[in-house]
Amino acid sequence: MRSPRVHRPLSQRLTSRGGAWISLGIVLLIMIAMFGAFGSAKAPAKNEQAPADAESTRVSALLDRFPDADRPSVLIVASRADGAALTAAQREELASLRAALSRGGAADPGRPMVSEDGRAAVLVVPVDAGTTTAESAKAVDTLRTAVREHAPRDLTLQVTGGPAFGADIAAAFDGADLTLLLVTILIVAVLLILTYRSPLLWILPLVVVALADGLAGRVTAAAGAAWGLQFDAGIISVLVFGAGTNYALLLISRYREELHDRADHRIALSVAWRRTAPAILASNVTVVLALLTLVLAVIPGTRGLGISSAIGLLIALAAVLLLLPPLLAVCGRGVFWPFVPRPGAPRRQGTVWRRVASGVTRRPVRALVAGGVLLAVMASGLLGTSIGLDQLGKFRVPTESAAGLEVLSAHFPPGEAQPILVVTKSAHADAVTAAAENTEGVVRATAAGTTDDGALTKVVVTSAYAPSSPRSLSQISALREAVHAVPGADALVGGAVATDVDARAGAQHDLWLIAPVVLAVSFLVLLILLRSLVAPVVLIAVNLASAVAAIGAGAWLSRVLLGQHALDLPVPLLAFLFLVALGIDYTIFLAHRARAESADHGTRQGIVEAVAHTGGVITSAGIVLAGVFAALGVLPLVTLGQLGLIVGVGVVVDTLVVRTVIVPAIFALLGDRVWWPAQLRRAGSDEVRTVAPSEVRA
Repeated sequence: MRSPRVHRPLSQRLTSRGGAWISLGIVLLIMIAMFGAFGSAKAPAKNEQAPADAESTRVSALLDRFPDADRPSVLIVASRADGAALTAAQREELASLRAALSRGGAADPGRPMVSEDGRAAVLVVPVDAGTTTAESAKAVDTLRTAVREHAPRDLTLQVTGGPAFGADIAAAFDGADLTLLLVTILIVAVLLILTYRSPLLWILPLVVVALADGLAGRVTAAAGAAWGLQFDAGIISVLVFGAGTNYALLLISRYREELHDRADHRIALSVAWRRTAPAILASNVTVVLALLTLVLAVIPGTRGLGISSAIGLLIALAAVLLLLPPLLAVCGRGVFWPFVPRPGAPRRQGTVWRRVASGVTRRPVRALVAGGVLLAVMASGLLGTSIGLDQLGKFRVPTESAAGLEVLSAHFPPGEAQPILVVTKSAHADAVTAAAENTEGVVRATAAGTTDDGALTKVVVTSAYAPSSPRSLSQISALREAVHAVPGADALVGGAVATDVDARAGAQHDLWLIAPVVLAVSFLVLLILLRSLVAPVVLIAVNLASAVAAIGAGAWLSRVLLGQHALDLPVPLLAFLFLVALGIDYTIFLAHRARAESADHGTRQGIVEAVAHTGGVITSAGIVLAGVFAALGVLPLVTLGQLGLIVGVGVVVDTLVVRTVIVPAIFALLGDRVWWPAQLRRAGSDEVRTVAPSEVRA
């Protein structure tokens, strides 16, 4: 008679002698197939800053109907190195440059315009932008080469304007993704070696996470192409490396613990997988759900980042839970060499963390006040913080387009480089032009062409204010009010500055909509995981305070140390999202262990045991995550550098102060009431302790 088939849990299938090899082969085959299927995918290269239904976005769509819409203009700014006025001979040489550029295939730039002070001149040159950012950048590079070849002596020529800024961004990112990947791998490798104190063990999680990152890059590119998503691939790579390494640290840390109690390393690994998988899964689901709230965003880049990042983190989760365990099982206990954990061998029981947690629980009020004061001081950095950088402030590295814009603004009306564009019905073009000219701060307004059917007219408005300055931003509102008032004109105001206005409004909308939703999602996950009402409220409140403190500290450091006068538009929302969502990771790791320990020791001692067992891994994970985000500083955009700084500071404070001092202090003060209305069953006893509502109010 055939014996009944015994169902083995997944943890055993992944770690058993034969199952590990089978699981390893299946997972690797699936990954190879996915690499092949998505290997040629490329995400869209768009970078739309304003909401899809914003007025500036509608203007951009209407401008495509005008002749030569695919030939935007760049500006060649000429000045003398000594700042003196241009001589008559130099002006003649500029006229010769115009002819040379025309012979070289560039469009006729027209006559040079000389500034009122005579110290600068500008040529307006249409370029073939093509259909992609790369084609536009190539056209600008070709023009710059021609300018250098025919540049008049004793004159400095700089190519600036919208397409030139795009070309400089593309050039700044040449090789940047590879640099970011290499720096990230180096940081993770060094930190893993220091954490594991093994020349072998660090290789396994790094290889697994690197494979997950490579696959995530291809799958997210395919998703971006299919769904028209816009996102920054560098941020996704950082998230995959950071979160994936954290998951691996938690699993391997518990595996090391179990190896001290079990002779069979496969059983130890199976137990470790079962005991850590729920926490890893819960933390991943929390972050993924938090990221998916970005689908509510109106800024295209923010919305696309949410979906693509969620895909990347799901791939990281699958790699750590399904690929890393069989690898560890195949390699065996010796992978921890030279400090191989064995039953009966001396082990470190988190002595330092136990002492810290014990001290905190003995004097919880003092610890809580000290931690709260630190967070308050950090949060004070928000005072005086402004949001939104102008075009010059977005670059961490000097560029020709930025330098040319500075020269242009110094000698011409500041709005010359980034004119405001108004599109109106042609029958009302004169009235709209007059309304624009009568708006405060407008230097001139000029009709500049119609669509082929003559229905629409483009009006170019030059402002007296520096682009994206407070007065420039206010002027857009005034100008819109003026041209909207022209009956029947259906006039719309767009251009770079108008796009900035709409982007700021969209970013503010996204922050106030998404931040509460992220907190609600995190609360629900904690509610389900801990089966308590009090603990999730407390932990979310602490997480919120920690996130606000980190943003304040990062804003202050950006101003004082880096000379950046404001945070860029996406930074507050993305920093808040990452700090709250990733902070919940550590909350789950700690609270999940605290609940289990509290059933055996009571909440006060349970939190001490939880900190003793998880303090090392949480700190290691936090330092790794902070280091990975710090790698964003190698990229040329201030936005990414600020995001990396804020999240890095926040994660370090979260792991060293919030999880080590503030949370244990609160748990010690509340005691068993923190788990209300759940029940705690003491180990080795049939006694069930129900936390009463009256105790919660005490």
